[in-house]
Amino acid sequence: MRVYIAALILALLAGCSSNGPRYYSPDLPASEYSLRADLEAQYLAWKGTPYRLGGMSRRGVDCSGFVSRVFDDLYGMNLPRTTEHQADLGYSIDRDELQVADLVFFKTGWQTRHVGIYMGGGEFLHASTSRGVIISSLDNPYWRRHYWTSRRFTVRD
Repeated sequence: MRVYIAALILALLAGCSSNGPRYYSPDLPASEYSLRADLEAQYLAWKGTPYRLGGMSRRGVDCSGFVSRVFDDLYGMNLPRTTEHQADLGYSIDRDELQVADLVFFKTGWQTRHVGIYMGGGEFLHASTSRGVIISSLDNPYWRRHYWTSRRFTVRD
């Protein structure tokens, strides 16, 4: 009986734990696993960082500042500071051609733009105005409705 109770307690505790990093994504080609893992590591480092307009540090960051910092940290690329200027660089790609580390852009208001980094599996990493640095789904109705364009930079070997 004691073994049964101990097993039940362990099962309940395991059910309450977080999912942790999601390095495996079945729809990713093997060549993109390391890019995804790098982005997962950035997420873990920045997780909990609040949104702050104009911010570029772990005390507070906005979407374009976050993208700029991640690309500098991971790839040594010095991207422009604003979403508008980031959307002018790289090459335009269709949503159905997205690969890990592509930038995804959204029109969230009349003159408001938002940017994130595609992680594969329909997910993107970004600094949300309401929740700080998070991973979101492109299939979320809000993001699907506001999707604007995607850009690709050369970050693959």
